[in-house]
Amino acid sequence: MNAVITSFGSYLPERVLTNEDLEKMVETSDEWIFTRTGIRERRLASSEESTASMGAEAAKDALKKNDLLATDIDAIIVCSMTHDYFCPSTASIIQKELGATKAACIDIQAACAGYLYGLSIAKAWVESKAFNKVLLIATEKNSSFIDFEDRTTCVLFGDGAGASIIQNTGPGYSIRSISLGADGNGNNAIIIPAGGSKQPASHETVDKHLHSIKMSGKETFYHAVKRMAEASLECMKKEGISKRDIAFLVSHQANIRIIEATAKRLNLEKEKVISTIHKYGNTSSSTIPIALDELEHEKRVGHNDLLLLTAFGGGFSWGATILEKVE
Repeated sequence: MNAVITSFGSYLPERVLTNEDLEKMVETSDEWIFTRTGIRERRLASSEESTASMGAEAAKDALKKNDLLATDIDAIIVCSMTHDYFCPSTASIIQKELGATKAACIDIQAACAGYLYGLSIAKAWVESKAFNKVLLIATEKNSSFIDFEDRTTCVLFGDGAGASIIQNTGPGYSIRSISLGADGNGNNAIIIPAGGSKQPASHETVDKHLHSIKMSGKETFYHAVKRMAEASLECMKKEGISKRDIAFLVSHQANIRIIEATAKRLNLEKEKVISTIHKYGNTSSSTIPIALDELEHEKRVGHNDLLLLTAFGGGFSWGATILEKVE
């Protein structure tokens, strides 16, 4: 028995921040941003919105598409690197908002690879019969952790949320092989230096912008392409399939150059590569479920089509999985 994703949901804030808007905020240009990242615009949450509130909206969307009530959900997993609080869990906040009174709640953090890590947990829970219906949410308010004076990072990130419901049966997307990995030697390449127990908040940490995302772009690029390709090939090997069997590649939307380089390593044709980077930017853990929700809405995936998902994030952490569309 393979666990099945029976519905997707997503939420994107209304506010659009374009490259032209950023030109007025920091020394950059539309041409500089687009040629290096593939991004034209991104969404920013309002001051009233939070990681939890966006995640709840994406969850409501997924529940509605599946004709389920919140009380039908047995467990909630939230993947994020921008949680509302250190305590309580974002999952518990979302549980209250939804009224999912029967659900166990847990947060996980694997940065931009969080959705695939969460999917592996949901798959294990469903297939072991620990839970029947799992709500997996990837949600990020990256704008709360961006230094808009740092042009190397502020042009990359956007806000948004994606959700999936995983069950033991039904039409949807069967979750097949999963490959996960991590390398702690890269833990300083993508980091929010202050705010945790090692460097608690102080006037000095605020003045030095240490509560914002810092990133080593070149190091991240090299490892992202290498690790996503390796994890993808491992999944394909487990399934006994080749690149000809893949209908679509849905990779983490970090940067168009990373997406294209990964596809090239896998020898996948351009028309098989799904891209949302141009309109949403990098929404961290939620890029893949947002893209999957759009792909499902467009009805481009046919019966028994195989999707290859792959992601890479801070830690370093990475993963890949194969989904099969089933009726």
